[in-house]
Order: sequence, then structure tokens, then C-alpha cells
Amino acid sequence: MFSSKCPRFVAGKLSGLLTALMLFALPLQAANYTLTVEPTYTPERAAEVYQPLLDYLQQTTGHQFTLIAPRNHHFFWRDLRQNIATDFVFEEAQFVDYRVQRFQFVPIARTVEDSRYSLIALPEVAEQGLDGLIGRRVICMPSPSLGFAMLADLFTNPVAQPDIRSEAASWRDGVEMIFGDEADAAMVPRYIADLYPNLVEVAQSRTLPGPAVSASAGVPEADRDAVRDALLKLHESSAASQVLAELGVSGFKATNAAEYAGDEAILKGFFGYQ
Repeated sequence: MFSSKCPRFVAGKLSGLLTALMLFALPLQAANYTLTVEPTYTPERAAEVYQPLLDYLQQTTGHQFTLIAPRNHHFFWRDLRQNIATDFVFEEAQFVDYRVQRFQFVPIARTVEDSRYSLIALPEVAEQGLDGLIGRRVICMPSPSLGFAMLADLFTNPVAQPDIRSEAASWRDGVEMIFGDEADAAMVPRYIADLYPNLVEVAQSRTLPGPAVSASAGVPEADRDAVRDALLKLHESSAASQVLAELGVSGFKATNAAEYAGDEAILKGFFGYQ
């Protein structure tokens, strides 16, 4: 027991202990990271959708995260080819593999659900099948989105094509354009198609691994693992789980580059691919 005659000694010991505890409770070195997302929303809407995820990642990892939401897929594809700096990115399979092969990105977590796209239309249009859509208005997100690529796969005859209009600002916009008589059909992710039972599936795409979060080669492994672990537990957070509902997935699971190997071939027919 310390003597009451040594108050400075006791105070010094307590101060040192408190400081040590405070340091232990904080990250050793908080970093500022960027998270780029594929432009399936307008930048304004993307900020609303992903803010709960950014807050969740900050709370669980101790790092700061800033969202980068490109205006559309044309800008996204340009920035990707030029390897514009970003720390983390959330995107579909063809882009995941492209970054892995060219820029050594590391996939860390992917959606539990796979990616599959549906071509949907009103019943009277859908009953005519794919041939009935030749020359008719089909809405989709711009190239080289996965939906656009999967739509192109359905129409292999170059002289028998629909009038593809890449005017949608989001997948839901495409569906609303059918109801507004601005399009005859829309190519959308399967989870969007499921929200509209009054529309009928004309065809569906092949299945690919779901969108993944990847980390740049410059992110320290410890920080990369912290983000991965946080994503794997995202479904347990009531505040952040609204992001999952918006994205139409139930959660994230671990992944690696091998799961996406070869998927960049989807991009071969698009401008700028090398």
C-alpha cells in the first residue's frame, strides 16, 4: 500500500494507467479510406443508400470512410481503366476480376446471393418471347454494366436486335419506364424483378458470383481484414442492415480472387478493353 505521503507518485501511476487504457481502446492508427461503388444509383441517392454502411465501418474498424459514387458506368469504366486511386470498391464480377488481373486488388467479401439478371415485360409483351422484342425498346443501365452485358448475350444475331436504351439512372427506373410506356422491357437484377409480380420474365441470364468488396494492394492487411470481418457481421447490425435490404441481399461472405477468375472476359466486347 502506498503511503499517503506520496500523493504525486499515486497520481502519476493512475494517470499512466488511464492513458494506457485509452490508447488500448483506440485503433493504433486510424486511417482515411475511400469506398468506390458501382453507379447503380445517382450520386445523390448513393450517398443516402451507403451512408449507414460508412458509419458502420467507421464504428467497427475505427477508420474513416468516404464514398466515391461515379455519375454513370461510362465514368466508372474510364476511371477503372485508368486505375484512379481508391482503397476499397464494391462492384460486379467482371470489374472485380479486371482489377485483380491488372491492378492486384484483393477481393475480401461478396454478397451471399449470386448475380442473375432478368429480362421482364408486361404479360402481353412477354408472351411473344425474345423474338418479339426485336426492334422494340428495351431499357437497361449503361454499358459495361453487367445487366447490359447479359442483355447482349441474349441477342446474338447482330441484325436482329432490340432497341437498347441505356437511359436508366437506377435499376428501378428501368421498371418504372415500362409502366410509363417509355420502354417495352427492362433488364434488371433478379431481386428487382421479384419486386414486380405483375411483370413477366422473358428470359434470364447466366449466374455469376455476386458483387464483391475488394481492397487495393496498398491497404495494409490488418485494415483489409478488419473491413472484411465487419462486412461478414453486417447482417447483425440493425442500423446498417438497411443497406442489405436496399441491395437485395441477405449478407456478405468471404471470397477470393479465384472465385472471379475469368469473369473479366465479359468486358472484351466493350470500348476501351485491352
